[in-house]
Amino acid sequence: MFADYTWTELGSIFAMQGFAGLILFSVFVLMALGLAIIFGQMGVINMAHGEFMILGAYVTYLCSNFFEAYLPALFGIYFFFAMALAFLAAGTLGALVEWSLIRHLYKRPLDTLLATWGLSLILQQAYRSIFGAREVGVTLPNWLLGSVPLTDIIEIPINGIFVMVLTFVIAIAVYFILFRSRMGMQTRAVVQNRVMAGAVGINTEKVDRNTFALGCGIAGIAGSAFTMIGSTGPTAGQLYIVDTFLIVVFGGAASLVGTIASSFAISQAQSTMEFFLSGSMAKVLTLLTVVGILMLRPQGLFSLKIRR
Repeated sequence: MFADYTWTELGSIFAMQGFAGLILFSVFVLMALGLAIIFGQMGVINMAHGEFMILGAYVTYLCSNFFEAYLPALFGIYFFFAMALAFLAAGTLGALVEWSLIRHLYKRPLDTLLATWGLSLILQQAYRSIFGAREVGVTLPNWLLGSVPLTDIIEIPINGIFVMVLTFVIAIAVYFILFRSRMGMQTRAVVQNRVMAGAVGINTEKVDRNTFALGCGIAGIAGSAFTMIGSTGPTAGQLYIVDTFLIVVFGGAASLVGTIASSFAISQAQSTMEFFLSGSMAKVLTLLTVVGILMLRPQGLFSLKIRR
């Protein structure tokens, strides 16, 4: 596999695929952070998580068209408005779904899996009916076009750098929300002991709704970031849902550090192997490796000690 390349060529290949892996890592982290909050903190298997991501992508697409047609002077900063609207749209839909569906299915993980899978199909058909079956893309502002050359043969796309910076900012924000805010304290209290949390005056139903909405809102931001590097279609979210669940389980449910670490490991492994092997074979080898590690450490790379 490596015999046809010189050491210099291999170094350049690993560097280029490493940067490509960082961009994939950014999308994985944004997707997995929202799912880690929903699955890790609440125990809800949300198979419609990818569709919340695509909702954010379509909101960004609509904002792009609106600013381009009616506010061309502000087109250079439209993405920041789109990201905020994507968070609000996905978060609001998440709160509605939790109130109307999920709250009736707590402690019934198989039922939540089936219900959210049905919800994902409904949302896919809704997107197909509203936006059409074809994939759509956004128009990037001029400052997001082009690339930054590192060497004569290695260049980093500016939009990829922007997505990585955005991921870092969102990860820091999630850390402060979960570990340095009143909402995070209440969420962790409910996870550790729901009955005692309710006894001391915490509104556990409100915490559940806010937590689910936050996870879905972060998925909406992931959808906005996704438009920077790819096109959007009604079923695009399903391409990432399996990898996202794999990341959350591999990193350890409810572990923010584990989610980031497993996102990095899986994205780098897939990006590098896809250059030398087919994309499907790269996924198979990654999956087999993760399964083997989980057989030895079923709690994941990082696990939290929670009193039940």
